[in-house]
Amino acid sequence: MPFPSSPRLPPGPRRRTLLASAAVAASAAALAGCSGGSGADATGGSPPAAERARARAARDSEGLVARYDAVIAAHPGLAERLRPLREEAVRHAEAFGAVRAAAAGAPAAAAVPGEERAALAELAAGERALADRRAKALLEVPGELARLLASVAAAGAAHAYLLTEGDG
Repeated sequence: MPFPSSPRLPPGPRRRTLLASAAVAASAAALAGCSGGSGADATGGSPPAAERARARAARDSEGLVARYDAVIAAHPGLAERLRPLREEAVRHAEAFGAVRAAAAGAPAAAAVPGEERAALAELAAGERALADRRAKALLEVPGELARLLASVAAAGAAHAYLLTEGDG
């Protein structure tokens, strides 16, 4: 007699999904890295396009840092849990060339849900959406930037998982 399935599925992506997305991102980065070594590659990633992609990635990471700051300000009890993820987002912004992300700025003006669980879910959704956008963008930029985008996208997917994992 088969066992009934659990009525409550754990939140967030399954471990296999997380590992598969990281593998896809790494594979795409490896393929992008094989395209040659001048400033522009065969996929049309001219240096100006690459610089625009790098600047957007830096702004996106800065926005994520601001989201973390807003959630920490609204829910101080989450600070210990969120601080390492926030610091990773700061390092990502700096890797893309941002200089402002290192300083703790004022929390974002965006409204933060009043419930901790909802605030964490919103952060996870932001991390997931940004990771997906970066995974798509890495196919259009030169090798080194593609590798950086792939790495940061994989980290973002892991952050989304960690933000939802503690809710079970």
